[in-house]
Amino acid sequence: MNILIVGGGGREHAIAVALRKSPKVEKLFCAPGNAGISRIAECFPVKATDLDGIVELAQKLKPDYVFVAPDDPLVMGLVDKLNDAGFRTFGPKADAAILEGSKAFSKALMKKYNIPTAAYETFTDAEKAIAYIKQKNSYPAVIKCDGLALGKGVIIAQNFEEAEAAVKSMMIDQKFGKSGAEVVIEEFMEGTEVTVLAFTDGKSVKPMVSSMDHKRVYDNDEGLNTGGMGTIAPNPLYTDKVAEECMKKIFIPTINAMQAEGRPFKGCLYFGLMLTNMGAKVVEYNCRFGDPETQVVLPLLETDLVDIIEAIYEERLGELDIKWSGKSCACVVMASGGYPEKYETGKEITGLDENGQLPDGSAFVYHAGTKLEDGKYLTAGGRVLGVTATGDTLEAALMTAYIALGDISFDKAHMRSDIGQRALDYIKA
Repeated sequence: MNILIVGGGGREHAIAVALRKSPKVEKLFCAPGNAGISRIAECFPVKATDLDGIVELAQKLKPDYVFVAPDDPLVMGLVDKLNDAGFRTFGPKADAAILEGSKAFSKALMKKYNIPTAAYETFTDAEKAIAYIKQKNSYPAVIKCDGLALGKGVIIAQNFEEAEAAVKSMMIDQKFGKSGAEVVIEEFMEGTEVTVLAFTDGKSVKPMVSSMDHKRVYDNDEGLNTGGMGTIAPNPLYTDKVAEECMKKIFIPTINAMQAEGRPFKGCLYFGLMLTNMGAKVVEYNCRFGDPETQVVLPLLETDLVDIIEAIYEERLGELDIKWSGKSCACVVMASGGYPEKYETGKEITGLDENGQLPDGSAFVYHAGTKLEDGKYLTAGGRVLGVTATGDTLEAALMTAYIALGDISFDKAHMRSDIGQRALDYIKA
């Protein structure tokens, strides 16, 4: 079987590695890919958002499946275009990907079907949004762009000045383009965040191992929100009791709601959850594998990923028994200095072998923003590498990842030194 992966980050590298393990896979292709992915798949310089270009590439390569990984092409309707051209795919169609593409849509869906989430209002007028914030006078206040914004379209304002500035930057200054034309203003939820990715064929839902992302750029959860500075799995706060509650009140109702709306969701649905003292609530949905959550979840998967893809496409996921290892996994992100704001690229990465890995094999290095030039690995993005290790315990996995991290370097590299610390403190308590 030949599979084309669409995308070029750390998530796509993790997906490629998982697919490569399958005895069913003969060849992997990736567009656009990155330096790490190029060691296990043939890469083509076609952007994930060039829908016609991807369809043309698929027509040339004739893959058995096209795995669409990033949010933008899913929301733009790449799966629909590929299906129309006769290709089997992994990922939701545009009418289902709207769960991530429009926060206003997803909040309205949750309200309609009584799926627990934060109280909210939506606005298309900046003055009305600011007046509402002033009237509510409740802080922190959460202000979100309606559309996609590379994981950066959420501002948690501590006071009126910050909230007003957030609304103006999104709606008037158009910092996030059209994505900020409508905003969602939510009550702030207190609790612990948990991410649960789930396989679904539109009828059945099979949650994966839970994870804990670390969004803030600096230690102790300080600084700006990023796409993720590291992650661990499983999340120790996501107990069997919580999992049961989420399945009953959130996961199954969401899949059923989308089915009832005539928008069956097939692929990977990301549930961003907050464990509050009122129970678990939905922070957000994503219409695809999370990044960097995928880098710690897929290494724990024991069932052949190709078998899962086929079961989802053929809508027989309910028949499949998906197995996971009982181990822990940790991923620490090495980012370019200055990320998530301005940063330089083109820095040489040292400490990697010809495959872009650690010579001793102690940890696996997922490439996110890298390129290969004249046999050298260079930085090519904000998040550059995800140094990942599994272990019998979370402590062992973290120790291995951090030791491995010490062997890799590039100019102005930045990483957090406390990934997984909250989880360790919870386990020890």
